[in-house]
Amino acid sequence: MEEAIKKSEILIEALPYIKKFFDKVVVIKLGGSKLYDKAVRSMVLQDIVFMRYAGMKPVLVHGGGPNISEKLKEAKIETKFVDGLRVTCERSMGVVDSVLMEINGALVKELHKLDGEAFGLSGKENHMIQAVKKEGPDLGFVGRVKTVETTILDRLINTNIIPVISPVGKGKDGKLYNINADEAASNIAVALKAEKFVVLTNVRGVMRDQKDPNSIIQSITVETAEQFIKTGIISGGMVPKIKACLHALKGGVKKAHIVDAKLPHALLLEMFTDKGIGTEIVHG
Repeated sequence: MEEAIKKSEILIEALPYIKKFFDKVVVIKLGGSKLYDKAVRSMVLQDIVFMRYAGMKPVLVHGGGPNISEKLKEAKIETKFVDGLRVTCERSMGVVDSVLMEINGALVKELHKLDGEAFGLSGKENHMIQAVKKEGPDLGFVGRVKTVETTILDRLINTNIIPVISPVGKGKDGKLYNINADEAASNIAVALKAEKFVVLTNVRGVMRDQKDPNSIIQSITVETAEQFIKTGIISGGMVPKIKACLHALKGGVKKAHIVDAKLPHALLLEMFTDKGIGTEIVHG
């Protein structure tokens, strides 16, 4: 009986959030080693299906770095990074595109098994992600997002289908470009006028002390996040994720979240409970 009462309390706590975010778009970015972990991936996809049935409009953008590195190694193509971005020659761009499409298909298949209607897309299709070559050091076919065309995404979302998107862009020259998944997801969130942008990563969130998981900061403003980057409280691999969140917020997204995907049902806990489980970034 006590267990049943606790379950009912959880549902009551979730109700205001279900009402608040009903019919709202939420863009979720999933990538890295989390795609390798079947249990983690399964829980994230379960959460996304739950969100859809609770009346929200989830959009999933995925990466695939470790898988790409593995395939490049098999093809005997050297992997080199500059400032955290993979140098991408024309041959390796073909591998990147192929691996991302393979991951995309697998995610769609898993969502279908969970009774979530989903449809896989690549940013290269139908001018969805129009890209230009990234400025700075020559990284080959590494691009940045110029524009996002949302016609197909809107059509899917409005018919209760979960879009699953791989971050490959196409330039006016017809060339394919490797887009950082955080950047792609952030731009898609802005283009869709999303209510929320969620980055699923492998750390609890923003912490005052990187070595102390209990120093997590549950909520910070855009201004504080920018100051934390300047002072080094936010550093390393967290910087591009926070910058993606800041870009989304400055583009009109209401709220951004950094959440540890390894925590069981972290996405639901962040979305539907009073305290949340990661770090939310809000307008000041």
